[in-house]
Amino acid sequence: MLRPSSTSSSPSLPPVHSEFDTAKREKRAKAYLTVSRCVVWREKKSRKRQLDIRSRPRPQSRVPLLTSTSTSTSTSILPPPLYTMASQFQQQEAALKEQAAHPNGVAAPADKISAVFPFGVPSTVASINGSSYTTAQTLVEQVAYTLSDRLFTYSPETFDLDNAVRYWASKSQQNGRGIATSVEPMETRLGAANVLLGYIFGEKAAQSKVAQSIIASSATLTSMRSAIDQLALLYSMSSPFVAHIAAADYEVSSGKLVTDYVSALNVAQETGAGLISSFSSHEAQHMALFATLAATVLPTVHIYDGVRVARESVKVIDILDQSGLQGVFSSVSSEQDGKVDQVTKVNRVLRSLNAELGTAYSFFEYEGHEDAESVLVVFGSVESSLASQIAASLAKGGEKVGVIAVRVYRPFAEAAFLQALPKTVKRIAVLGQVQNELAVNDATIQSALFTDVVAAVTMSDVYSLPPPIVDVKYARAHTWSPKEFAWIFDQIARKSSVSVAIPADALTTDALALDSFVSLADDASAKQYSFWNIDDANSAPAAAAVAKVLSGLDNTVSYSAVYDNVAVAGAIHSEIRTSRKSVDAPFHIEGADVSFVGDLQLLKEYAVTATTKVGGAIVLKATIKAEDFEKKLPAAFRKELAAKNISLTLLEVAEDASAAVENVLVQLAFFKTVGIAPAPFKLSTINQDTEAVKKASELIDAALTQVTVAKEWASEAVEGSLPAAPQANAFTVNAEKHESEPSAILRSSQSAAQALCFKEAFSVESALRPDLPVKNFVVKVKANKRLTPTSYDRNIFHIEFDLTGTGLTYEIGEALGIHAHNDTEDVNRFIATYGLNASDLVQVPSKDNAEILEVRTVFQALQQNIDIFGKPPKKFYESLAEFATDLDEKKALLAIAANAVEFKRRSEVDFVTFADLLLEFKSAHPAFPDLAKIVSPMKRREYSIASSQKVSPNEVHLLIVVVNWTDPQGRDRFGQATRYLSTLSVGSELVVSVKPSVMKLPTESTAPLIMAGLGTGLAPFRAFVQYRAWQKEQGLEIGPVLLYMGSRHKSQEYLYGEEWEAYVDAGIVTLLGCAFSRDQKEKIYIQDKMRGDLEEIRQAYLEQKGSFYLCGPTWPVPDVAAVLEEAIKKNADLENKKVDVTRELEELKEAGRYVLEVY
Repeated sequence: MLRPSSTSSSPSLPPVHSEFDTAKREKRAKAYLTVSRCVVWREKKSRKRQLDIRSRPRPQSRVPLLTSTSTSTSTSILPPPLYTMASQFQQQEAALKEQAAHPNGVAAPADKISAVFPFGVPSTVASINGSSYTTAQTLVEQVAYTLSDRLFTYSPETFDLDNAVRYWASKSQQNGRGIATSVEPMETRLGAANVLLGYIFGEKAAQSKVAQSIIASSATLTSMRSAIDQLALLYSMSSPFVAHIAAADYEVSSGKLVTDYVSALNVAQETGAGLISSFSSHEAQHMALFATLAATVLPTVHIYDGVRVARESVKVIDILDQSGLQGVFSSVSSEQDGKVDQVTKVNRVLRSLNAELGTAYSFFEYEGHEDAESVLVVFGSVESSLASQIAASLAKGGEKVGVIAVRVYRPFAEAAFLQALPKTVKRIAVLGQVQNELAVNDATIQSALFTDVVAAVTMSDVYSLPPPIVDVKYARAHTWSPKEFAWIFDQIARKSSVSVAIPADALTTDALALDSFVSLADDASAKQYSFWNIDDANSAPAAAAVAKVLSGLDNTVSYSAVYDNVAVAGAIHSEIRTSRKSVDAPFHIEGADVSFVGDLQLLKEYAVTATTKVGGAIVLKATIKAEDFEKKLPAAFRKELAAKNISLTLLEVAEDASAAVENVLVQLAFFKTVGIAPAPFKLSTINQDTEAVKKASELIDAALTQVTVAKEWASEAVEGSLPAAPQANAFTVNAEKHESEPSAILRSSQSAAQALCFKEAFSVESALRPDLPVKNFVVKVKANKRLTPTSYDRNIFHIEFDLTGTGLTYEIGEALGIHAHNDTEDVNRFIATYGLNASDLVQVPSKDNAEILEVRTVFQALQQNIDIFGKPPKKFYESLAEFATDLDEKKALLAIAANAVEFKRRSEVDFVTFADLLLEFKSAHPAFPDLAKIVSPMKRREYSIASSQKVSPNEVHLLIVVVNWTDPQGRDRFGQATRYLSTLSVGSELVVSVKPSVMKLPTESTAPLIMAGLGTGLAPFRAFVQYRAWQKEQGLEIGPVLLYMGSRHKSQEYLYGEEWEAYVDAGIVTLLGCAFSRDQKEKIYIQDKMRGDLEEIRQAYLEQKGSFYLCGPTWPVPDVAAVLEEAIKKNADLENKKVDVTRELEELKEAGRYVLEVY
């Protein structure tokens, strides 16, 4: 494979004198000249050079492949199992057994082709050569195995980074030096790679030029840091070390797999190790070879995208075989000599490698306009590939933009970087990855790449006035699209700051309609196909089978699949692209010609139509009667079908159809939709089941139904939106969904008596609410006093709890979690109506340990644990329908779940509860253990604490309003927790817990406080003022306290009024602003009172650097914020400054000086 030069030739390092003989220098000069002048060199010239490289002897005998690596019609003897987590050599053993069990080659589809890797992994390392469909990971493993005598692998179980090398080693297959490479699987932990140090610094190893290699994910690098640091310091005494790192990690905060370059960049910066990047699958083998060669100079890390690029199956041409790799390695490494710096040494290696391969790789590769004024600097596989392609496209249209893709980050060759930078550049943007969105928004954090670029530009003698450089940060979790790069280039020249996210109004209609892949391919025949399926469905491998069929046609094919273990408990999304020439397209499909959907549930999770092109087609595997289309097809899906003129075909698969037949039916449905008729023998060969192909071929015509898309669907009312792409959060199927859940058991009270009498025999322990994951306390009611008149329609009350002996502590601003009970009368009424025995025991598996059973009575469970009088979600309607014995009731429940309008009416107008539904649909009568599973558990309710423990050490106070209303049926309804608390008498016990809050006091007692509380939102401010009063008593100086309160009437809702006035008299509260909205003709709200005190707020908030707090309902937030913005504007005018008031307020929020706790 040859890498064509850019539209503007890539600057290389300055020439370095060496001991190369004249013939070799002439040879390399010709190679450089040829590559620099010829852009389309790959197909015509490469084969002869490849034959030259492979002129050395090659092994003749080969073990049959697990799957074919070539583009010919040859197929696998038995591919690896689809859904196993075992290593490749274990799969091979299983394959041999399966072969014996199925002498005719007939097996279940799941055992024949991987849903993720349709072209499989070669069973012999020696068979990898020429042009074939493969993955970057396979090529990296081939290089590591061929050029190492010992290989350490740190692969998380489901990442599959070492499947191939472990299998090859298990069969003692030879490496490039004719011996079997030793492969050592290791565990990632602190100090990872320390075992490698002992081997690398061994006497024999230190004298060897053979590389000691690691294959790992980027998550391992941080643990390896200390070992790499030691290695870098004593590298002259060690054997070469290279780490091939798949940039992949699981990020808990985002819940997805992320491409992690941050770890590698930081390790390279801190240790001085080399860092080399692959831009695509097409050069992965070359870069793995280059990194291994560079390891003769310094410890080297080779990094590549491990989430998408490493796992994508593409056609790579001119792959070096083992003898070719070993030959190039020996030739280049033997020529390196001389005592020069690391940059020069690595440059010599790269120049020698270019001469051997006929390529033009360089430290920094430029693409774009020859006289570019705006330049983007990037690092990473997807980033380099997409940015380069977009820059070339824009430059072709006359845009003066360019991109520098960093191939060698360490050693950072500043002279080479400056040489790559166009002399005409006026502005530089650096696309730098940082840890997460918090780091993106933190102005104090700079990306690693940005610091190197700034140093190179500002410290050079090239510029008398260096061009401005902007740091364009993005998080590891970011997923790139070509349109984002076009947006970034557009901003570099026009704006002082550059953002990654595209605003909704930034793209024109034409830009939205433009398909990135079709544009990059520059090929009208280019096609894209998308497959959505349940991860372990019988038809999950169908997309991979389709890709194999398409690979045998004229166009090249790329295939990528990702797993989403969250949606529908496990989904797989596969993408196929075809075009005349190979195109690097490491991004999600924007407009599929055909989308296949394997289950109706998926339409509720993903916006499939959003990634289907206008005029495209969707094939949906489902059985739906014509009269039920509007009931079963989601409204948003129907709307887009009509709006985008997408055709819909239903594929009906009989329930008794075998897994193999179902799989082939999906393939045939796809081929009929796209108008391709694959030969039956081709399908039989790929599926390894002639009978299934024959049966499916007989059924396919009757199984397809064309749906008439009604024009009226385009005007459907739709609420909310669904994701257009899956969230890749796993590399395998969700195995947990098949784990059986221990069942709850209903027993009589006699069994409880036995257990309590013989606690040791039954391993009985008493626990306070073991079902709750927080630390709980039992407290007693000390006081419960209504603050509003009994004649007033709002019951606002003050309640105090005694903490004596509990050990409960709390901080200012925290909240108290109340674990309320359902009303006793309501519970007894439901027990009688539903036909339960209140004293029966229910055993429920603990959430922490399923082997431990938690025992409760039915009454206790309904009163304290099960939210039987809460609002049921849609899922409950669906779950309850499974228990309905009456067909009409079953249909009615499912219809409600599918009808958003009817569900909303029941939920938000009629306030239907779980209990209401169970009594309404009498045939749906789950047994109590089942009921405990499908009804939501009761949640704790949090209330802001209205006291300071400094003032009341053994008390905690709350301020609460009872939530009550009347539903359309005239029934009185209550908020469960507020009703429960309002009825508690003095001495009553209840379970509580403490929850942290964003309401934090400033650390300095002199910092002013501006507080605005509406109704019961005054609670935390009572605690604030109590604490300030305590501070003053301790002799501390306190700052100004401005308190604003809002309610309806002073005579009825002047909450804690006497206390506030006493604090004013004592000089604690310096300003009290009371807004009683209904005590006068014109309503006065809290923001009006604040606006009247604008100067006082400006001084306390801005001059004296105070903090502002708002607690209460959300509705006044915009008006209150407007007042604060007026204060900011007034302050700026006084200081003769221009400010963006919205941005200033946002910065105050980030600094913790603008705090909202609203609900």
